[in-house]
Amino acid sequence: MEKQRLDKIIASTGKFSRREVKSLVRQGLVLVDGRLAASPEEKVDPESAELVVQGEVLTYRRYTWVMLNKPAGYLSATEDGRGKTVLDLLPEELQRQNLFPVGRLDKDTEGLLLLTNEGGLAHDLLSPRHHVDKVYYTRVSGRLTEEDCQAFAAGMVLDDGLVCQSAGLEILSAGEESEAYVTLREGKFHQVKRMLAQRGKPVEYLERVQMGNLTLDSQLPRGSYRFLTDTEIQALRNL
Repeated sequence: MEKQRLDKIIASTGKFSRREVKSLVRQGLVLVDGRLAASPEEKVDPESAELVVQGEVLTYRRYTWVMLNKPAGYLSATEDGRGKTVLDLLPEELQRQNLFPVGRLDKDTEGLLLLTNEGGLAHDLLSPRHHVDKVYYTRVSGRLTEEDCQAFAAGMVLDDGLVCQSAGLEILSAGEESEAYVTLREGKFHQVKRMLAQRGKPVEYLERVQMGNLTLDSQLPRGSYRFLTDTEIQALRNL
């Protein structure tokens, strides 16, 4: 990989600003491959060099990918004057890395939300031409039927004129309250809620559980995050 300035590399981890890196280098607290850093401007290969700052080995990521188990009450935005955003759930060093949500979940919708600073791949995952499935668990008021499944599969035109492509509806339980999985290949505003409301089955609860081949980590508590593994990131690229 092309060599980059030391202060830029360290600052990209989100742990330190460039000004802080300069101070740390002057204090002799930055090691490059076991030696004291010569200056903040020296150039090194970020993928091969071992960087130690204040005794801590830094892990360089060209791009950062995070899986968040979104709770209700947070907006899928980087900033919003109306309330808390999903970035408020991340530590300060990640908030410095210019992460943004890959798509949106409604404020009261929970579950799988990806955040990244890799714009190209994020755009591809959201592009309708790539047909990346998004799966939601929902609980609705009313009894879901086979006719509802057929209506979803055929595609729907809502009362306000919105055209919805063919979608999947898998009934898990049916009664006064029904449970189901909904699979979309597009992500129009409030689409799951609007399609089910059109069928007379208003949504009581909604959670995204899968995006493409990536499933919400069952070990990840609500409101928590983890980094995607290299294997998971590659699987997203393969989509």
